[in-house]
Amino acid sequence: MDTKLVVYNTITRKKENFIPLNFPFVGLYVCGPTVYSDVHLGNCRTFISFDLIYRYLLHLDFKVRYVRNITDAGHLEGDRDEGDDKFAKKAKLEKLEPMEIVQKYTLGFHDVMRLFNALPPNIEPTATGHISEQIEMAKKIINNGFAYEVNGTIYFDVEKYSKEYNYTILTNRQLEDLLVNTRELGGQNEKKGRLDFALWIKAKPEHIMKWPSPWGIGFPGWHIECSAMSGKYLGDVFDIHGGGMDLAATHHTNEIAQSEACNHKQPAKYWMHTNMLTVNGTRMSKSAGNGFLPGELFTGNHPLLNRGFSPMAVRFFMLQAHYRSTLDFSNDALEASEKGFKRLINAYSLLNKLKSSNSSEVDISNLSERCYAAMNDDFNSPVLIAELFEAVHMVNSIYDGNTKATEQDLITLKKLMTEFIFDVLGLKEETSQTDDMAKLIDFVVDLRTEAKYNKDYATSDKIRNGLEQLGIQIKDTKEETTWNKA
Repeated sequence: MDTKLVVYNTITRKKENFIPLNFPFVGLYVCGPTVYSDVHLGNCRTFISFDLIYRYLLHLDFKVRYVRNITDAGHLEGDRDEGDDKFAKKAKLEKLEPMEIVQKYTLGFHDVMRLFNALPPNIEPTATGHISEQIEMAKKIINNGFAYEVNGTIYFDVEKYSKEYNYTILTNRQLEDLLVNTRELGGQNEKKGRLDFALWIKAKPEHIMKWPSPWGIGFPGWHIECSAMSGKYLGDVFDIHGGGMDLAATHHTNEIAQSEACNHKQPAKYWMHTNMLTVNGTRMSKSAGNGFLPGELFTGNHPLLNRGFSPMAVRFFMLQAHYRSTLDFSNDALEASEKGFKRLINAYSLLNKLKSSNSSEVDISNLSERCYAAMNDDFNSPVLIAELFEAVHMVNSIYDGNTKATEQDLITLKKLMTEFIFDVLGLKEETSQTDDMAKLIDFVVDLRTEAKYNKDYATSDKIRNGLEQLGIQIKDTKEETTWNKA
């Protein structure tokens, strides 16, 4: 299969031909959510982007094993083993057991992903379900000479590792710059070096989530869980490792270091990262007061939003930007995307109503080639969407009788739009009215048709204008009258 697919590899900082390690099988690992709070939109963008990537790989007939973890232990407030445990802190605030917090927000995360029509991963492992694998990996790293124990805590020795491997290969930064920009150790002076990070942390007596280990009672560091679980389910070396760009500098850098220190191999062939979200040009964050949750975006219950937007309109909005580009939220941008999404779905709904001709004035083959060219260019969804709007123009022109297409072209066009709109982009039709409401609109449209037949044009125009004010567009042809939600 010659897919001509190229992907941007963060570790080489260039686009590369995608050649799986074990064709046609593809191993895909994406860092999942830390389930101590509601999933935020930055996470959603990452998971929607990798849902697009997963869907397109499946569309190309690759046999994909998609692994996305759940972090339910070991994540302290600071990336360098600082602060309180996020789960224990939230459990105290809500007066619940830590695993009740995990269950609550894991279910909430799954609910949001279903609303966004994201396919579930093949495997969704948890950190707490793989404590033994993390302990075994830490033991190997110690035996290989790249980690040390201090009072029951195991630290990764970055300086020693850096003598044999490139610790900053993913970010292309200088190790000296990292040392200059890292705070003094302070109360953490048990570490040998400022960049050292914990593989296993000794638990304080009051710590709730803790497990026995060769070094005493403790819990795993944040970074080692992904290395242990990706290795277990995808092997020491697999095809794609993904996540948000905010993970590259610390979490993914440490994952590479752990895997090389353990197995003497880089864990992934291609590293892919999604870009950040902004709101009206400013980086989205809780502290800036411009962050909002998916639920707030759907309901419009937020001071920065004029109204709510449906999950599919938001998904379409996200896919209109390339996954490596910054995505800026604004009311105007969301409203424009909502209109574009409705145009796309409305055109698709006309496909079964198109009349075929003996000759054709459309080139579906060329349109198909352009759609594949867009997705083969590092999953360029905005260019794909632009090509699909060419299909929208084609559909509307055929429907209006201005363009001819053969029956075979219409079949091919429907197949193309079905595959790229629903299978690849992962969109789905949304009905904003109930079946009863649709029947009511059909009844009103029939009254208008009857008024036109009786040459009662005043009533006919009054019905049309009234429906348009309600967002219902009427379309008359020689054969019939149809309506759709504008």
